[in-house]
Amino acid sequence: MNPTWSRFNISSVVLGFAFLYLPIVLLVVFSFNESRLVTVWGGFSTKWYGELFRNQGLMDAAWVTLRVGFISATVATVLGTMAALTLTRYTRFRGRVLFSGMVFAPLVMPEVITGLSLLLLFVAIGLDRGFLTVTLAHITFTMCFVAVVVQSRLMSFDRSLEEAAMDLGAPPVKTFFQVTLPVIAPAIVSGWMLAFTLSLDDLVIASFASGPGATTLPMKIYSQVRLGVTPEINAACTLMIAIVAIGVLAASIVNKRRDVQRQRDEQAALRG
Repeated sequence: MNPTWSRFNISSVVLGFAFLYLPIVLLVVFSFNESRLVTVWGGFSTKWYGELFRNQGLMDAAWVTLRVGFISATVATVLGTMAALTLTRYTRFRGRVLFSGMVFAPLVMPEVITGLSLLLLFVAIGLDRGFLTVTLAHITFTMCFVAVVVQSRLMSFDRSLEEAAMDLGAPPVKTFFQVTLPVIAPAIVSGWMLAFTLSLDDLVIASFASGPGATTLPMKIYSQVRLGVTPEINAACTLMIAIVAIGVLAASIVNKRRDVQRQRDEQAALRG
């Protein structure tokens, strides 16, 4: 046996993956349980998914979560990309250290502190808590993650491509949209997916920023779990897992196709 794959190493890997993914697998399996007792298997059934779609409270919370996630991820992607471009292209300007610290502060700040700070801000400016405040809070929270992903791609970006385009007469704006943006597009898509997933999963910050009519799905699930886990909650969590998994798979396929197309274009250019 290869010494790098000893029994200890294999056992550690298996136990590690089991610790991470076995609870998720059990949750998905018991979402198809016939019995209402979530710990007793009573046979295969999909009736709890029907009950989930008839549960108006959970469906309203899911719709709020999806809207908040889509809007906040989109705005955070735009702002995070702009911040990454600023930090990468302009290495020397007054206040750069402060700007960088403000952009990346939510990465290391505890979510409780972030949520409380945003709550105090919303109260100070007289903004009623609701859908808007939750969206603003998630934009603030997820923008830094987008900036990190896009900045890592820009650090390895070949600036000579932009210089060649501008030498041929392309203005800076056209150069960005036709040269820079297609190259960093996979990082932007990855940043959007990460921001959407973080928004979909957030509980702590949303608890501080939410108000009447803006209850997200994690908040709704948490409030019901304290009274006992129901099969509808297992079904809702399974659907959330499926949405995230499909999104990640779709993003991977798109990025893979972009890479293949870019390699073909480069080979065609070299042959030409």
